[in-house]
Amino acid sequence: MYLAMRAEVAAALRDALSGLGYPTDDVGIERPPEEFDAALASSVAFRLAGEAGAPPPQVAGELADAVDAGDCRYVDRVETAGPYLNFYPSDAYFADTVEAAQDGAYGHLDDRETSVVVEHTSANPTGPVHVGRARNPIIGDALANLLDYAGYDVDRHYYVNDAGRQMAVFTWAYERFDESDLPEPERDRAEYDLVRSYRKGNAYLEEADEAAVAEAEAEIEAIMQGLEAGDDETYERVGEVVDQVLGGMRECLERLPAEFDEFVKETRFMHNGDTDDVVKRLKGLDESVYEEDAWQLDLSEFGIEKQFVFLRSDGTSLYTTRDIAHHEWKFEQYDRAITVIGEDHQLTFDQLRYALKLLGHDTEKLDQVFYSWVNLPGGEGMSTREGTGIDLDDLLDEAIDRAREEVESRMGDRIRNDELTDEDIERIARQVGVGAVRYDIVSKQPTKAITFEWERALDFEAQSAPYVQYVHARAAGILGEAEVDPATLGDADAAALSHQTERDLLREIARFPAVIEEAAEELHPHIVATYTRDFADAFNAFYRECPVVDAPDEETQRARLALVVAAKTTIANALNILGVAAPESM
Repeated sequence: MYLAMRAEVAAALRDALSGLGYPTDDVGIERPPEEFDAALASSVAFRLAGEAGAPPPQVAGELADAVDAGDCRYVDRVETAGPYLNFYPSDAYFADTVEAAQDGAYGHLDDRETSVVVEHTSANPTGPVHVGRARNPIIGDALANLLDYAGYDVDRHYYVNDAGRQMAVFTWAYERFDESDLPEPERDRAEYDLVRSYRKGNAYLEEADEAAVAEAEAEIEAIMQGLEAGDDETYERVGEVVDQVLGGMRECLERLPAEFDEFVKETRFMHNGDTDDVVKRLKGLDESVYEEDAWQLDLSEFGIEKQFVFLRSDGTSLYTTRDIAHHEWKFEQYDRAITVIGEDHQLTFDQLRYALKLLGHDTEKLDQVFYSWVNLPGGEGMSTREGTGIDLDDLLDEAIDRAREEVESRMGDRIRNDELTDEDIERIARQVGVGAVRYDIVSKQPTKAITFEWERALDFEAQSAPYVQYVHARAAGILGEAEVDPATLGDADAAALSHQTERDLLREIARFPAVIEEAAEELHPHIVATYTRDFADAFNAFYRECPVVDAPDEETQRARLALVVAAKTTIANALNILGVAAPESM
């Protein structure tokens, strides 16, 4: 209803501005401060003060008199507060909000008929996913969910870096060393098993004598050249390693969960000739030069001082060269392409963007979301190559263990009374523990570095995942205690919801689709997380002030039960966007 009311207010303001002879291009609609019961406000009087030759409060008063709210279903009245116009919601606004949020699909916006591919995670298949990069699948998955809710046709892609020196070293090491040469794996899963060879190979190249290293380097170079030449046997050798490691990494990511529609290998664009075609066209550009034994692209006209090397003297391409072919394929398949990528790759991404521009592509179709690293207290190392990193699996295990302790502490009586089974405890611990990790990471602006802290993430009283999840569990508990079928509440009278906390909660419910619209436009899923905290505050205030099962009369009870259903649906869908479970009990 918030979006519908906003459209009504914008139309009414434009009519008023036009009638008074003012320009109508910007009506300045925004959310009012919390101390007002208004749903919307307008700051347009500030913009018009100079033209009107009058102070903003006077202009606001003139506009308030000119606004005709009679045709607005969702506007009750218009009042001024200094230079602002405040628009107050009607009874129909609240009634329609309750009704709309009974639908389990509440929050999904209209189909935009626009296809979007969201590429995220894309961690090199050289070992387990580590904590430092955990932000990528969490933000990427939430962003894809958000765009899906916003009406886009979304595909989720993982771009597999299965070419280049790292994978050549990995393949050589996998074939070179026996089990007897390797330590015990840290975990019983493919990527933990195979990464031992990769680490052993890197150590060998640093420590072996000069002749042995030269022999190894020749074998590694042959693998790289075989990929460039499209040699089928080489592709099969590398693929055997990559597919096993990737299988294990997928199991890790499914724990979040972060799921993908397609794993796109970069060797695909080498094997089918697309990379060679890109190289040929790049060489033909005026900005292309051969310097320092490599083909390079001069991007100084775009403010990039470092030249983009796209082909080495030995004829091997680089990651970004292959990524150009990858993005040309994306542009053929989708209306928009969004990449979630670490801030340390910003220069590489800029080179990619401007190379595509020089090749004649519309780079307005290309968006990126940069993120900073996740740190743990104490600054533990994160190097996959050296094997000193803290893996995402470790973080999730620890989160579940800590959540289990918290659940057992809080629910001791219910456990002793056999109200909760071991399966219930494990389910809640997993939902709360993994939810705490996801929520804490996605709730921050991605460009800000964060330090993950257990006490904050698992605090049931603070504005954390458990605090928000508890709203859903509490709503489910109310409905269970009332033994009501939500489908029977369609005729509940929203006019009975007159308490201030009921109206405040309804305003938050009504705002949900607009939050999705804003977050999707900005590509910022953390906006949804901020909303869930505001929502939880509003619901908890309602819960304290307004008894539901023990409401004073049947009409009020039914209206409040309908409000609880609406709240439960809204918070479930908001958590779903963030990839956080909505527990039925906690």
